[in-house]
Amino acid sequence: MLYLIELWESVRDFIATGGDVLYVVAAALFFMWVLMIERYWYLTSVFPKIRKKIVDDWDARKDTTSWYAHRIRDAWISEASVGLSARMLLIKTLVAMCPLIGLLGTVTGMISVFETMATQGTGNARLMAAGISMATIPTMAGMVAALSGVFFSSRLEAKVKIAKEKLVDSLPHH
Repeated sequence: MLYLIELWESVRDFIATGGDVLYVVAAALFFMWVLMIERYWYLTSVFPKIRKKIVDDWDARKDTTSWYAHRIRDAWISEASVGLSARMLLIKTLVAMCPLIGLLGTVTGMISVFETMATQGTGNARLMAAGISMATIPTMAGMVAALSGVFFSSRLEAKVKIAKEKLVDSLPHH
């Protein structure tokens, strides 16, 4: 329990040093990870059942060679692809937004430095250092958030592509 309190205090100090923009970075990071975890769950738990139903329905058809049968096959593959690709664009957008949110923190931190220079002059290095750390920490946090998202979203995208290809391969043309 003491460890959790110390961890919370260090996070609170980090956010105080980096400014309120870190809350926005944390929210974007949390939302991005919730979406990625949901997509992994869909790929491992939900989609195999959908895939099995589509394959079973295809195998149960008497007609698998006509033009109509192939349009039905294409429609089933298309519906499954839509389900697989759901929210992937939103995940990519959040990954791309994290560094931009960090840059917003850089701008607000530099504004704080300039305000300090305007009111206190350039002699107060301690106040200027606080503004500079407020400018650099959000950028770093945004980059770290984006890096974690880039790696896992690209792996997720590869898994989605493989799942689509396996579905297409399991529905023979005849």
